[in-house]
Parts: sequence; structure tokens; C-alpha cells
Amino acid sequence: MSEAAGGSGDELAVLRARVAALEAEKAAAPPRHHRVRSFFAALLIVIGCVLVPLGIVATWTSDLVGDTDRYVQTVKPLASDPDIQAAVATRVTNAVMEHIDLASLLEGVAPDQRPLAAKALGKLGGSLESAVGSFVHERAQDVVASPAFETIWTDANRAIHTSLDRALTGNDEGAVKIETDTVTIDLAPVIDRVKERLVASGMDVAAKIPEIHTNFTVVKSEDIGKVKTGFALLQAMGVWLPVIAILLVVGGVLLAVHRRRTLVAAALGVAFAAIVLGVALTVFRTVYLNALPANVSPGAASSVYDTLIRFLRTSVRSYAVLGILIALAAWLSGPSRPAVLVRGLWHSGITATRATADHAGMRLGPVGPFVRRYRTWITWILVAAAAAGVIFWSHPTAWVIVGLTLALVFALAVVAFLAEEPAEAKTPQATGGAAQA
Repeated sequence: MSEAAGGSGDELAVLRARVAALEAEKAAAPPRHHRVRSFFAALLIVIGCVLVPLGIVATWTSDLVGDTDRYVQTVKPLASDPDIQAAVATRVTNAVMEHIDLASLLEGVAPDQRPLAAKALGKLGGSLESAVGSFVHERAQDVVASPAFETIWTDANRAIHTSLDRALTGNDEGAVKIETDTVTIDLAPVIDRVKERLVASGMDVAAKIPEIHTNFTVVKSEDIGKVKTGFALLQAMGVWLPVIAILLVVGGVLLAVHRRRTLVAAALGVAFAAIVLGVALTVFRTVYLNALPANVSPGAASSVYDTLIRFLRTSVRSYAVLGILIALAAWLSGPSRPAVLVRGLWHSGITATRATADHAGMRLGPVGPFVRRYRTWITWILVAAAAAGVIFWSHPTAWVIVGLTLALVFALAVVAFLAEEPAEAKTPQATGGAAQA
């Protein structure tokens, strides 16, 4: 009888253990609606991250094509670039030499002095043509290295920007010439300055050179004609595409079940998407330079490419830094042991600093209680202010974002310092507790 009772008890224990295991499995398994939420949250975040690079490019395109001042600010450094100056000087020299009659250079010299003059010119380069070419090239280099060239370059790019806008978005009218694959600007003003320098240097024959229009290639790509629709679309999207991308990411985070972990993953996803765009720009740079014709200066072409996309690279760095900082902030607010340790060190430092200040005689009056009472509101106001600074700052750089972050950290430290209980308020409590013990 007792054996039967013992066997029955063992079976009951087994059944209870089995029921407990099943209940534990059921509790561990996420509900169906949680799985659905997680799926759509992940979908929104992935779509948002995919749109981030397109949004960065859309903003850059809108600025470059749609904003004349931004375009001029972008291309202005090219005027002082040595490779661009060398390429322009060579192009101007070749154009001028095509219109100089070498025989007429000696017409103003007395017949008996012409052999000596020809010999003197020949010493410069081994022949009359090379000597004159060297002389013209020196004057051209003087012009492109002068402040006048920067003015000419800036004014020319400002004048052609409207036409560049029309050309890249489908209309080929205007001063910028779109000849299947090339965007050029006219160097006639530079040539006029070179002719003035030549005449001033004694080469009177340069005054007889007619007006010369020669073009300097700013952009050359076999795909320009194919991507006009893309330029127009990206310009139309402008700032809205990155806004849509960020809203999708935010929506995914809010929809997620575990929002903190999802925020960390989403922020790192945004940073990764921006970095991928940066890598793509570097790879495309190599492809672009390798595809250049033999008569195009690689140095000048690389300078043009790097200058045109420099603000695009700035945006890439800004998005990457912002994503990493948000992920770091979300992780530090979590329950992991390293995050708890960091927060403990932060609190210990604030407490020690406040205790030192209190012992030194600092008194805050009603400020401390006020900050302690509204600390949560103050914290969110500071975070919102930092976010507004990033949003409304015109073209923030990575350093701007880091600076705003450091300012926010400092402000939060001040709030924590003010909200900390004064040392004398803690001492009686500690004394009372010891007495009770």
C-alpha cells in the first residue's frame, strides 16, 4: 500500500514538474502580437536605413543644384587648387598659341636686330615656338595664381549655376554646355587677362589676338545624360527624403517591444548606412579617375571630384557620428553591468564634487529644491534643445554634433550637481541611523 502511495506521489511530482516546464516555455515564448510588432518594427528600420544614403545624396543634390550660394561656396576652393590652376594655365596657353603668328613677333624689330632677337628668344626654350610658349605659359600662371582669377572663377560659376540647374534636370538651355557628357565653363575672361599681361610684358602682337572662347571641363561623365531624371527627382525630394528616412527609423523604434535595444540597433544601422555611402564615394572616385581620357589631368579631375562632394562627405560623417552617439547614449541608459558601472562612476563623481562644494561653504538656497523637484522636466528640455540644435543648424558637421553633445553632457552634469542633496542634509540622517542601530 505504501509502495503504491509512493509511486503515485512520484508520478504526481513528475506531472507537476512537467506542467511547470510547459508554463515556463509558454511564458518565455513571446506572444503573437509581439512577434508581429517586432517584424514591422524591423521592417521600418531597415527601410529607413536604406533611405538614409539616398536622403544624404538628395540633400546634397538639392543644395548643389538648387542653391546658387551653396554651389559657389562648394566650387570656390578650386580657384586656389594648384592642379586646377596648372590645368587652366595649360588650356589658356594652348588657346593663345593657336592665335599667335610667330613671324609677326619680329615685325616691330629693326631688320638688323631680328636675328639677335630671335636668338635671344631661342635661348628660352631651344626654339622660337617653345620660347614663346614658355613665355605665354608664365603669364598664364601669373594670372591664375592672382586674386583676379578667384574673382573670375567665382563670378563665372555663379553666372552658370542657373544653367547648370536646368541642364542637370533636363533643360539644356543656358551658358553651360552639356555636350552628351561634359559640363564646361568659358575661359575667355582669363584669356583676356593673359593678353593684357603679354602686352604689358612687351609682346605687342598679343593685342591683335581676337576674342578667344575656350572651355574648361568642370564635370565629365558618360552617364550625365542618363541621370538627368535622377537629378531632378533627388532635387525635388530635397530635405524630405532624409526626414522620411529618420521618421521611419523612429517609428520602428516606437513600435518595437524592447525599445532600448532596438534604438541601439537602429542608431548603429543609420551610422552603418552613412559609412557605406562614404565607402561608395571612395570606390566611385577610383572608378571615375580610371575612366578619364588620356588628355585630362588626373590631379585636376580628382580636385574637382573631391571639392564637389566635400559637403556630401561632411554629411556622411555627421550621420555616422550622430548614430554612434545616440547608440552610446541608449546603451549607457540600459541595465548591463558596464552601463551600470559607468552611471555609478558618474553619480559618485557628482556626489563627491557637491560634497566638496558644500564643505567649502556653497549655499544654493531655493535653487536646489527646485531642480530636484523638476529634474526630469529639465533633463528632457535640455535633450530637446540639443536635438533642435542638430535639426535647425544649417548643415551641421560632425564637430558641431560632438560639440552639442558635450554641451548637453555638461548641462546634465550641472543639473545633477544642483539636484544632489547637500552634505549637511545627509549627515543627520546618517547620525540618526547610527543612533537607532
